[in-house]
Amino acid sequence: MIYNNDDTIAAIATAPGVGAIGVVRLSGPGAIEVAQSIFLGKDLTMQPSHTLHFGRIMGDEGSVVDEVVAALYRNPKSYTGEDTVELSCHGSQYVLEQVLRLCLNHGARMAQPGEFTFRAFMNGRIDLAQAEAVADLIASQSGAAHKAAIHNLRGGFSIELKQMREQLIQFAALIELELDFSQEDVEFADRSQFYALINRIQKATDQLLDSFRLGNVIKNGVKVAIIGKPNAGKSTLLNALLNEDRAIVSEIAGTTRDTIEEVLNINGVLFRLIDTAGIREHTIDNIERQGIERSREAMTKADVVIYLADAVTTTSSEEQQKRSELDASGQPYILVMNKADLVEAQTLEMSKQVADAKTLFISAQNPEHIPKLKQMLFELATGGALKQEGTIITNTRHYHALQEVQKSLKDIKTGLDSHLPGDLLASDIHQCLYYLGEITGKVTNEDMLDYIFSKFCIGK
Repeated sequence: MIYNNDDTIAAIATAPGVGAIGVVRLSGPGAIEVAQSIFLGKDLTMQPSHTLHFGRIMGDEGSVVDEVVAALYRNPKSYTGEDTVELSCHGSQYVLEQVLRLCLNHGARMAQPGEFTFRAFMNGRIDLAQAEAVADLIASQSGAAHKAAIHNLRGGFSIELKQMREQLIQFAALIELELDFSQEDVEFADRSQFYALINRIQKATDQLLDSFRLGNVIKNGVKVAIIGKPNAGKSTLLNALLNEDRAIVSEIAGTTRDTIEEVLNINGVLFRLIDTAGIREHTIDNIERQGIERSREAMTKADVVIYLADAVTTTSSEEQQKRSELDASGQPYILVMNKADLVEAQTLEMSKQVADAKTLFISAQNPEHIPKLKQMLFELATGGALKQEGTIITNTRHYHALQEVQKSLKDIKTGLDSHLPGDLLASDIHQCLYYLGEITGKVTNEDMLDYIFSKFCIGK
């Protein structure tokens, strides 16, 4: 995409569909004039910034298209840093399209995906990390995703990176100054202080990289496959977790023929539960066999596995074997022994004593047992770290850039340990600064910007 910042753009800024209110947004040097040309009410060109004005949108034939409220924002105090007008119309898609058509007929052009936010970035209102946080905020479907996006949108992540860059730039300047006095054999940059700084930045970078696992959980949710033999109670457990009758429950083995997917919100994190067909080694039913294959596929793709076993019929040796198989798979799992209410008390107590922390004895039909399982799921997925304050990395681009920052920091430390000359140290520092700047947009290229902003919706 090729963006032109010298003209005025317009787009519908609200989602398609019927609603009470819909917004048409204009931004650019002629935004106020374009709005005024179709607006019957106060003269918008004479009104101060951050004011609301009631009026009518007039069609080309002099007919009234809609009654609207025009919100006026003069540059640079607007989202884009340009003159901006937002026309709040009635939510009819027909009305919004007519208002947009009038804007285009009177000098505006159709905005491209993400162009409003791109202009905010280019005009210095936000940096690139904040721009991506806008998209994350729009896409957030849980409290945790919302919290992470708001933190980054308000500049929390950017401030950390800015501090790192400024401190590195100061030392880079001192080291480069030494190069100008190379024949004098002077040292302006205190190597011990510089080494301490690299350690601090390295520690901060490591923490950010470590947060990505949690960030990925927050942003994308957690795939949970409920696996087990037929009649272990998988569908009953799914219904209990959702607190609704979502899956058919029957004593007939093989009732669930295909995977059933539902979403559960636990403490602000989305868990995508997948109820699968019961796995048994031999079946002559072709449809059931296909369902079993899908179950195995769901298990390999899951982030967490709930393996459900019948506590009544499963022997201790079978239980141990299954635990060993799950450990060998390397996937996070919870071994759930269902129907524990049907096991004799003494036998159940002995089983609990030899079980590990990944094993839970429940009755899926008893609602009192479900909160414990939910808590185990949450802790397994998040490591119990969701309440941590500060930045959580949710963006893969940021993660890869920070990995390069980490490599550059190691090179700098190696150079300090090896007493490398200033010109080589300066080169490693500039490499580190490059990758820090790539995250916030201090360093950009057209392909990267095109990729980032093309994923935005039109109107944002």
